[in-house]
Amino acid sequence: MDFISSLPSYIIPFLVVLTILVFVHELGHFWVARRAGVRVEVFSVGFGPEIFGWNDRHGTRWKIAWLPLGGYVKMHGDADASSAPDHAAAATMSPEERSTAFPHKSLAWRAAIVAAGPAANFLFAILVFACLFVASGRPFTPPVVGSTIEGMPADQAGLRPGDRILAIDGSRIDRFVQIQRTVLLNLDRPLEIEYMRDDQRLRTTLTPRIVEDTDLLGNRSRMARLGIRSSGQRESEEIRSPVLAIYYAVEETWSQTTGTLKAVGQMLVGRRGAEELSGPLGIARVSGEAARAGWGSLVALMATLSISLGLINLFPIPILDGGHLVLYAIEAIRGRPLGPRAQEYGFRVGLVLVLSLMLFATWQDLLRWRVVQWLVNLVG
Repeated sequence: MDFISSLPSYIIPFLVVLTILVFVHELGHFWVARRAGVRVEVFSVGFGPEIFGWNDRHGTRWKIAWLPLGGYVKMHGDADASSAPDHAAAATMSPEERSTAFPHKSLAWRAAIVAAGPAANFLFAILVFACLFVASGRPFTPPVVGSTIEGMPADQAGLRPGDRILAIDGSRIDRFVQIQRTVLLNLDRPLEIEYMRDDQRLRTTLTPRIVEDTDLLGNRSRMARLGIRSSGQRESEEIRSPVLAIYYAVEETWSQTTGTLKAVGQMLVGRRGAEELSGPLGIARVSGEAARAGWGSLVALMATLSISLGLINLFPIPILDGGHLVLYAIEAIRGRPLGPRAQEYGFRVGLVLVLSLMLFATWQDLLRWRVVQWLVNLVG
């Protein structure tokens, strides 16, 4: 089986990517915790038994563990790696011990420490994208017609695959997304299109057609469409200014973030299949393929996965950073935290949800690459 035989070549890129992303995430928690005066007891990349580690001058144990599917920062006052408060220990702490314990910090500091992990992932993605843009340019989709939708204005006007849109109403067009934005802003107003075909500059006038679209909440909206699909080609724009590179990197990070959230929303309402989810096996395969394509592809994938890691950790599930932030929001509203038993049940439910999601995603990987069928054939 192709995937099984190629698995060894996927493992190393996967471990490299995952180790870096986990380290960045936990470093965000660690850095803000130290700024808040919290004593960090353990900084672990991976779970389970320690492979190797060392103690720094502040008493933090830095270690690499055997199971490389995450990591944690254990702070003074935490009961375990999930940052659940140790209520029993808190009752016996001296004033000096409380001054360095995470649960005894102000609500604002605790929220900042928790939010710092996902924030570090987003900042890391921006930095990586900016460096890539400076090193190898900014990729974009050119305004080239890939195909037209039958019966729509572009088809009726005779636009063909390969035509390159040069301008709309005298405004220069350099990217396909500019066509979409211009049409959306002008609705059904006639537009003068200038385009290139076989070294000839041609002109035509198109009137966008208004079509109805329904969003995730069932709200209907009227959208303008020309009926043009992109060619799927990619070009690159040279960027020399670091400031401009950072601007585009922020734009790319925002675009991927909103796109991911939209896809998740479509899965939740049933408009997109859950089979698109990827677990560790899926990420390993993509990492291996990116590594084969070149360092640029692997680094770009790392930035994309960093965004995904930041988003996942912001989901309002107990045990994840987003779940902690929800508990802090409840504490801010009530004026006091939830009771120990409620928090304990919340963490248990969160753990079950996270493990279930991971198992489901892994099962999708196994089905996608027919690993189950391969095992059945092997046994049979």
